[in-house]
Amino acid sequence: MKAITVNDQVLTWTDHPDLPEPGPDEVAIDVAWAGMNRADLMQSKGAYPPPPGASEILGLEVSGRVAAVGENVSHLEPGNEVCALLTGGGYATRVNVPSAQVLPLPPGLTLKQAAALPEVLATAWMNLYMVAGVKPGERVLVHAAASGLGTATIQLAVAMGNEIFATAGSDDKLAYCRELGASGTWNRHQGSFADAVKDWGGADMVLDPVGGDYIAENQKCLNMEGRIVLIGLMGGTDAKLNTGAMLMKRQRVIGSTLRAQPVSVKGEVMDALYEQVWPRLASGEIKPVIDRTWPIAEANDALAYLASNESTGKVLLEVSP
Repeated sequence: MKAITVNDQVLTWTDHPDLPEPGPDEVAIDVAWAGMNRADLMQSKGAYPPPPGASEILGLEVSGRVAAVGENVSHLEPGNEVCALLTGGGYATRVNVPSAQVLPLPPGLTLKQAAALPEVLATAWMNLYMVAGVKPGERVLVHAAASGLGTATIQLAVAMGNEIFATAGSDDKLAYCRELGASGTWNRHQGSFADAVKDWGGADMVLDPVGGDYIAENQKCLNMEGRIVLIGLMGGTDAKLNTGAMLMKRQRVIGSTLRAQPVSVKGEVMDALYEQVWPRLASGEIKPVIDRTWPIAEANDALAYLASNESTGKVLLEVSP
């Protein structure tokens, strides 16, 4: 097989030892497309090592065709077109993954489109509806809202009955967020978003991949019982927390990561996506948002583009036609 190796932050498409046959509860997938995520960027810099036992190869989501299944797997068979949530290993021609993390393609979607789904939708679903317990009618503030995760979160939340306030770094990105359903927006280059969010009605939950100074600003616009779910540290690791506001407004600040969750939790998330989101994808109510694609041999250029923050939606790597 072939896979991406990383040496001094340089990504190289090269020969790699073949994987073993899938375990009893695993599926082997011949990868067609791999989705790119900021976690890949962090890992390539040595800042986000994979969990113990996970593949060292980059890549947290793929689409492709089932090559083989373990003896305990009965709902999938070789030749099925699928997409999968991974703990690592996606930048390769083949990957083994627990069957609980594999779903058939939503009806009407292509392998290319499906590669843009697993990581962002699983992250959005788990953090909004499992970690934060967001209820219909509650208001959600989403930062970096034009990213792959952000564009998926806007659509998912609107479909589930939640209003969205989106922040991003350009007016064009914000216009697209409004097209997806955001009812409030703010350009981060205009300073603090807190007053604008309060004027909008305040946030019951914040999905925050930034951290740093954003934590204090998030607190200012949280409603009573508001929750901040921190999923990234683009703004740094140090934050100022107003413990008085936290106490009096019963606020919660929750750190959350998907990658290191056990298979049982990831399976629960994927089951929820299949039941609640796959029909909405099939109907077109929710759609994959893909910015650009690169051949996997040009993964360096693709990762540099992802790092530039110029993208709106997902960046994908084509592994096999």
